[in-house]
Amino acid sequence: MSQPRASAATKAEGSGPKVVPFMYHLVVTATRLPLLIRGQRTEVHGRELIPAQGRLIVAGGNHTSNMDPFIIAQSMPPGRYVQFMAKKELFRGLSGAIIRGGGSFPVDRDTNDLGAIRSSLRILQAGGTLGIFPEGTRGGKEMQGGTALLALKGKSPITPVGLHLRGRTWVVRFGAAIEPKGSVKELTQVLGAELDRLSERL
Repeated sequence: MSQPRASAATKAEGSGPKVVPFMYHLVVTATRLPLLIRGQRTEVHGRELIPAQGRLIVAGGNHTSNMDPFIIAQSMPPGRYVQFMAKKELFRGLSGAIIRGGGSFPVDRDTNDLGAIRSSLRILQAGGTLGIFPEGTRGGKEMQGGTALLALKGKSPITPVGLHLRGRTWVVRFGAAIEPKGSVKELTQVLGAELDRLSERL
């Protein structure tokens, strides 16, 4: 009787981080509150460019605020649950449980975190939506090659998104999906140029 239980556990482990829809919507709804308190709103451009279904990487540029992932999630079309790779320090206590319930997962930025890479690829293999900031940390200016590597290995298109605050309005700009082809360096350069364009102030 123990063999089936072990197989089920292995299958669950291999399926990657799961989204709890109720928790996901709760997080997205709750994170609208800080914007409302500050008198801020969002203005979304290019939502129609996001593929309706299938595996996808959403790559955010100009990462300057802790609100960036939530603003992107709020701007996605219905049915697209973005599972963000986020620094491990956020996954503590109750807030960590809530973030996990929303489908996001931790990454250790100080090491080559193979576990986070596997989780990313499992999300894509399951037809999910992976959220990542190619510049790494908030305020980072140097493009990292990890996003391109995941896109090539996961055979996933990349939807680039730039965002910036204009007065009291968060401007979110989605670009056309970039196909996973070429080398890591070439794809990173293409993605970087598009993120620079989309992050320009309107």
